[in-house]
Amino acid sequence: MRSPDEALAEAQRLLDAGSPFHAHEVLEDAWKAAAEPQRELWRGLAQLAVGLTHAARGNRSGAAALLNRGAGTIAPYREHPPHGIDVSGLVSWAGRAVATVTQRPDEPVPAPRLR
Repeated sequence: MRSPDEALAEAQRLLDAGSPFHAHEVLEDAWKAAAEPQRELWRGLAQLAVGLTHAARGNRSGAAALLNRGAGTIAPYREHPPHGIDVSGLVSWAGRAVATVTQRPDEPVPAPRLR
């Protein structure tokens, strides 16, 4: 099992490499292993990665839904983000990603920065 820092580093590496589905798997493992106060944070991060996966595969409606859901799931952690996660930045990124997916579907969605 990875520590939170290891999970974030590996997920970021995978996102940067254009492998959001694999990043999702890393984040999902962290979600399932997390203690209750942070479970929803990891779940939301996994949802963002799945949303990016849908965007890369051309599923615009699925991408928008999961990006919005993920942003909403992590938003409550803005005030006290654990593990150096840039929750505010990720919520903003998700909004821009949804706009790209829905308004400019031929443009790729850039990978988010988790920290």
